[in-house]
Amino acid sequence: MTDRVEVSPVPNDGRSSLYLATWGLFLSLAMVLLGGGMFSTLLGVRSELVGLPTAVSGTISAAYYAGFLVGSRIALRALRQVGHIRVYAALAAVLSAAITLIGLTNTPIAWIILRLLTGLCFAGIYVVAESWLNGLVNNEARGRLLAVYAVIVAAAFGVGQLSVFSLNARTVTGFAIAAVITSLAVVPVSMSEQAAVPEVEEHEHLSMRDLARIVPTGMGTILLVGLAHGALLGMGAVYATRAGLSVGRVGVFVAAMQLGGMVFTWPVSAASDDIDRRVVGVVACLGAIAGSALLLLGPAKSPMAILLVFIVGGMSYPLYSIGGAYTNDWIEPEHLTAAASQLVTLYGIGAMAGPFVASVFMDTMGVRGFYWAAIVLHALIALFLVYRIRAWHAPLTTRPWNEVSVPARAFFIPANIVSMGVSRRRRSRG
Repeated sequence: MTDRVEVSPVPNDGRSSLYLATWGLFLSLAMVLLGGGMFSTLLGVRSELVGLPTAVSGTISAAYYAGFLVGSRIALRALRQVGHIRVYAALAAVLSAAITLIGLTNTPIAWIILRLLTGLCFAGIYVVAESWLNGLVNNEARGRLLAVYAVIVAAAFGVGQLSVFSLNARTVTGFAIAAVITSLAVVPVSMSEQAAVPEVEEHEHLSMRDLARIVPTGMGTILLVGLAHGALLGMGAVYATRAGLSVGRVGVFVAAMQLGGMVFTWPVSAASDDIDRRVVGVVACLGAIAGSALLLLGPAKSPMAILLVFIVGGMSYPLYSIGGAYTNDWIEPEHLTAAASQLVTLYGIGAMAGPFVASVFMDTMGVRGFYWAAIVLHALIALFLVYRIRAWHAPLTTRPWNEVSVPARAFFIPANIVSMGVSRRRRSRG
């Protein structure tokens, strides 16, 4: 017996039916991510307050992404056996318990194990949510629905990070509040009478080797983006604490990256629909590099630093969407789900190594090594994309200027400069 509800996909005949089918899930996700933003920031601050070495803090952050890899695969199997709602409720319950236990302990080994467990739970929750949403709409409405999903995830996590102002990271109180919010998140998704849960369908398998053969650009980009994001997300709170920021200011610092990504994801991704995605990716990397370089010049406590961190996040976070969209451009429809799963795996592998890379820079170059890690890792992404542009040339845009979207026009001049530079090097060596 399962709790799976037998329904057809929600027809795209009005916003009201889709709202009724998704409000419970979206409210529940917002609560889970609110608690997640709170506890992840508190844990980063506490790890510094107890004086953990940089390498240990990096290991704790990397454990999250290790759990992420495991959780995505476990959730897929569980979905087929017991359905969306039971898997979601079980994961939220385990996540709540793990958050509470993290607040009750001060042992690095325990934190590593529990952080791995939270990564497993978050990955599973994302798999359940995305499977649920993808099954409710057709292709014409899917992009807009997933955009709403992405905004809710980023905004809720960012608000959670901002909510640590009056909390003491040394005590269990903040962790307990986050755990309570996470536990209550089960209520909307369980009690909504209108929630329509789709069937879980089987899809054709696509191996990592096949993906590399079909679209090496997408595969390499996602791996490197995971590396950069793992460094930014995993060590951001550690850097801010070492730079002398209060708990509340640490929350603002790390939330600025998330909120920047939320604001810039749509325009950057929209620009990549009209301009060669690889060129847009290079321009975005250059923006993240420029922002990180400017952060080296001023104090971390200044308002300008928060604005620059917002820009770095805004330029960096859309890179995953660009890499995923480029991959989907080359993948057959029956392989899209399998390709998405492999991309999540690649991102997780890169993100798992990211905190270690950042910790090496911070140990070697001091606290500002965090920014140097961001500069180097985004430069690697840009260089890889330039290499792929040279290896597989395509027109910068296939549309005339008057048909290009407004976001694409903002990228058009820098994209032209990048494209011309690559073309000249190709001719000079050809």
